[in-house]
Amino acid sequence: MAGADGGIGTAMVAALDESGMFTRVLGLTRGGEAPLDLNDERSIAAAARQVAETGLPLRLMFAATGFLHDGEMQPERSLRDVSPAHMAKAFAVNAIGPALLLKHFLPLLPRTSKAVFAVLSAKVGSIGDNRLGGWHSYRASKAALNQIVRTASIELARTRPDAICVALHPGTVDTPLSAPFAKRGLALRAPDDAARQIVGVIAGLTPRNNGAFLGYRGSELPW
Repeated sequence: MAGADGGIGTAMVAALDESGMFTRVLGLTRGGEAPLDLNDERSIAAAARQVAETGLPLRLMFAATGFLHDGEMQPERSLRDVSPAHMAKAFAVNAIGPALLLKHFLPLLPRTSKAVFAVLSAKVGSIGDNRLGGWHSYRASKAALNQIVRTASIELARTRPDAICVALHPGTVDTPLSAPFAKRGLALRAPDDAARQIVGVIAGLTPRNNGAFLGYRGSELPW
């Protein structure tokens, strides 16, 4: 799992361990046993090789990564706030990085039997559901991620008909990514609760869900 040291990622590792669905859960981080940096394709390729060398079939690859803000960059309130640097970083982390994970890890999924590649997306990446505007870089980069997942799912079905590639919206979770916006009336959910629900959605996926954009209760979201 990529992003295993983040707020949702840490909870996901624990939830996957507790589920008993997998022989081994391997957390991929910049400083882990299989170092992975989303901004460095060589590290992604090396991590994929290390996963392959375990000899275990890859039944689930989960990408719990994302960028909304940092100490210098905050979500844009309007087009006046858009900057090339902010947008470039959002696309690098939210779209390009996951695309590279798909490139190097989808080939590791078994050709027969159920396997899942899931990425954390966001409901604000939905074009059809956008009614408030703002957050241009985050919205656009997550919308790009959704398109990447959808396109990859079509390729995946040609060689691995039992595999599933999906984008998942975890809800608004109490993590450093969401914390600055809690005072604005957003209902935050505990990471452990969110992780258990996501694991439940993953457990219930079938090939019919391949290429879908799903919420944490398993319902389909508008593109």
